[in-house]
Amino acid sequence: MTETSARQDAPAKRTVVLLFGGRSSEHGISCVTAAGVLRAIDRAKFDVIPVGITKQGATVLMREADLAEYRLDADALPEVADNGTRVLWPASTATRELRVIEEGGVLRGLGRAEAVLPMLHGPYGEDGTVQGMLDLIDLPYVGSGVLGSALCMDKHAVKTVLADAGIAVAPWNTVTRSQLDADPSLASRLDAGLQYPLFVKPARAGSSVGVTKVTAAAELPEALDIAFAEDRTVLVESGVIGREVEIAVLEGRGDARPRTSSVIGEIVISGGGFYDFASKYLDGSGVRLDLPAEVTADEFAALQRDAVLAFEIAQCAGLARVDFFLTDDGPVLNEINTLPGFTPISMYPRLWEASGMSYTDLITELVELAVERRPAY
Repeated sequence: MTETSARQDAPAKRTVVLLFGGRSSEHGISCVTAAGVLRAIDRAKFDVIPVGITKQGATVLMREADLAEYRLDADALPEVADNGTRVLWPASTATRELRVIEEGGVLRGLGRAEAVLPMLHGPYGEDGTVQGMLDLIDLPYVGSGVLGSALCMDKHAVKTVLADAGIAVAPWNTVTRSQLDADPSLASRLDAGLQYPLFVKPARAGSSVGVTKVTAAAELPEALDIAFAEDRTVLVESGVIGREVEIAVLEGRGDARPRTSSVIGEIVISGGGFYDFASKYLDGSGVRLDLPAEVTADEFAALQRDAVLAFEIAQCAGLARVDFFLTDDGPVLNEINTLPGFTPISMYPRLWEASGMSYTDLITELVELAVERRPAY
């Protein structure tokens, strides 16, 4: 075979949009995640268009060199700068061509995109908003659709659905800002039926942003204020005595059921703290990640069963990391992360790497799943 014919027989490279940043408080982590993906993606298979969303919602074309500077160990988390460009999404379902308005007003094409890799976290990215926009123009994307994204983003809604399906979840009470404003004494009753320590959480935030561990009723008002700074709806949850374990789920090919990683990861916290934003991303000195975690065959089977069931019930697609408390009575589901941390050192890719799938191959599989997926309607 000649060199020319070999090139002709090689499969064409796909063009993917790497979308990151966003308006949520997890903007900086999204930037670091995108940088890790850009470094690892298989360039023999994919061309990449890096598109950043500023904290004000502007969609700008980034240079790969800009992402190379995004690191967790910098003095501050990175931020998408408004460089004056504006990326225009396809105008209709008739085309998948992206265009950009340059800073001087010049309009030029960026090429035909076959899929979007949304490495976004939190509101306006992980909650179905971006997914709905991409559905409108029939542009495939990695991860769950509008329903699965919105449901799993809302801790109250997803716990209600999962509990109704028979999956164990931590007991909780929910309160809105307007309810508390109308009746301030409600704060003193939010621990009713719950077991201390409590965890006070915004209903729709990720990466443990706005979460506070509460050991006494007197601490509730301050914890509520912290959570309400992130969302108008807040959950107060019972602390669950059990090991914090995580399992990775990946959509099946064709009509196959979802797949799970062959190992479990465990978060071990020292000093009585919890796995908050700082320990996840900034200072992990009090945290140990055990991978693989030591679990029995029966425990693994129960975690695998509930993870797959939760993935299907919540209408997830593509990927999810499902977090549990492993108690003496079995697993208690903590939350489903439809766009989990995806830096090279994050638990989700590490679980698959320990299961035999490299970070680069995992990115490839996710893009292929997005392209293969049948339309929702």
